Amino acid sequence: MVATQPPMHLSGHCVCPSDPQFVEEKGIRAEDLVIGALESAFQECDEVIGRELEASGQAGGCTALVAMSLQGKLYVANAGDSRAILVRRNEVRPLSSEFTPETERQRIQQLAFVYPELLAGEFTRLEFPRRLKGDDLGQKVLFRDHHMSGWSYKCVEKSDLKYPLIHGQGRQARLLGTLAVSRGLGDHQLRVLDTNIQLKPFLLSVPQVTVLDVDQLEPQEDDLVVMATDGLWDVLSNEQVARLVRSFLPGNQEDPHRLKHKE
Repeated sequence: MVATQPPMHLSGHCVCPSDPQFVEEKGIRAEDLVIGALESAFQECDEVIGRELEASGQAGGCTALVAMSLQGKLYVANAGDSRAILVRRNEVRPLSSEFTPETERQRIQQLAFVYPELLAGEFTRLEFPRRLKGDDLGQKVLFRDHHMSGWSYKCVEKSDLKYPLIHGQGRQARLLGTLAVSRGLGDHQLRVLDTNIQLKPFLLSVPQVTVLDVDQLEPQEDDLVVMATDGLWDVLSNEQVARLVRSFLPGNQEDPHRLKHKE
């Protein structure tokens, strides 16, 4: 992107005569290359983690939150339930969204619809307001499937009594009764307890990338980005964090390490 003559006519150079037309028709911008690079980097990192964990016989995974400044723009890439916010004097702006079984319900259900073998006959992909019991057989209950943003009714069948693909609400929501996040890195060998059902097919490593035009923002000296895992956001709101930051910064202007985490 920053080369004098990048390919595909992003800066006046073209590989073939039709390149400028194709790039223009697709609406491809320079920032799309950065977004694509971040998405590819997360995917490649996940593959490396998988190989290293397998070679070492270890298991594990994590979420990932990245902020990168390039050519007057701030790119925030998030895969998981971490969060980044921009704190300004009179504004708090979210720079990412959390990915949980609830927020990605339709994507997860769609995957189970296309590949039902991933559930090994042990789970139902349908969502119900509560866990169904034997007494519910034949009764009409509310439900929703991968193609639905609203709710509808169905008569309960025996297959509906299986454990739901996504169960619980809010912080208690779990994917296959195990994970509280729907995006992240690693966990290639993670399986549902006492089964051979893998969670990795449902755990997406590709991040959502938010772009902030810093030049248009006219940043001030006290503007900053707060990045943290759910350990912070589970107990404090965006506004509470912003108030803490604003109360702390004015009295620490001379401290060169005032923005660094201290144990």
